[in-house]
Amino acid sequence: MVEYFVDGGPFMWPILALLIFGLTIALERFYSLMMSSINSKKFFAEVKDTLSSGGVDSAIELCNKTRGPVAEVFHAGLSRSHRGLAEVEKAIQNAGTVEMSFLEKNMIWLNLVVSVAPMLGFTGTVAGMVKAFDSIEAANNISPAVVAGGISQALLTPAFGLIVAIIIQLLQNFFVSRIDRLVLDMEEYSMELVDHLYEMESGKKAK
Repeated sequence: MVEYFVDGGPFMWPILALLIFGLTIALERFYSLMMSSINSKKFFAEVKDTLSSGGVDSAIELCNKTRGPVAEVFHAGLSRSHRGLAEVEKAIQNAGTVEMSFLEKNMIWLNLVVSVAPMLGFTGTVAGMVKAFDSIEAANNISPAVVAGGISQALLTPAFGLIVAIIIQLLQNFFVSRIDRLVLDMEEYSMELVDHLYEMESGKKAK
């Protein structure tokens, strides 16, 4: 493997740097998304029970003790509950936008790696072909030994670039699926929270 890397020429180094950079971002995203994941259904049930037994302040305290975007959105909405349901919905929408930005943080860098790695590989192909033709011109000979170095570079750099792009693309797709799930949970349970607050308010008025 090391021999192939060396034969690939100088363009292998920036592609390797992209791989390391992409994996570093992927590790950060994996940790952040895993830390943001909770059982949203169970959490919503706990919030409902807390609202019934301890009131809004207790529910806010529960949100403070819970990690993840769903808890943050709930916290924002419940903190404005004394201002009316319209303010609750507005606070939830604003908090949801902020949490989505957090969830998608650094994803653009994974896109960069997926785009640039193959381009660097194909640039290495061009450089390898130029090297091969320069060798032919210098030796005035087209034997395999003369062009071997350039051909190796022309074949290895795009292969390495594509492998890096495939690895990072698979990781990116995994993260996108996790983000979509978290966003869906935010939207679904935020609406249920608003509905529950409306029911509580209607119940108070009925009394």
